[in-house]
Amino acid sequence: MNNKKIITIILGFGIVSLFVVYKIYNKPHVNVSDVKSDIIITADKIIDDFSSDEMKANKSYLDKIIKISGVISELKVVKQKGIITLKTNHDFGSVLCHLSDKATRKMNSLKEEQTITLKGICTGFLLDVILVNCEITY
Repeated sequence: MNNKKIITIILGFGIVSLFVVYKIYNKPHVNVSDVKSDIIITADKIIDDFSSDEMKANKSYLDKIIKISGVISELKVVKQKGIITLKTNHDFGSVLCHLSDKATRKMNSLKEEQTITLKGICTGFLLDVILVNCEITY
């Protein structure tokens, strides 16, 4: 009787675990352009925050929809995805905005040294602040 109870608990736990993994794997992607920004900030401010206290900045910005403004320092396409680098007041850090497919198609109308506003999801800091799935909001 005791073995049956243990097997039932293990099977129940396994089924619940599989259901949770399935739901997480099939979670729909957020359409950044349709969602209100959680935070509106400049490239200089977000890099300052991450440089001064990364743990606190992670709590404030990680996985949030960020509307960010700055000056374009570089435009490039890597593996058919656009990346806009925003200048900051730090010598070694910048903000890298990985564009959505839709925004990548609009990249040819942009120029370096242009001021721009983008909206994306902050995924963290690795010398640069990284935003993904960015849309150009000008």
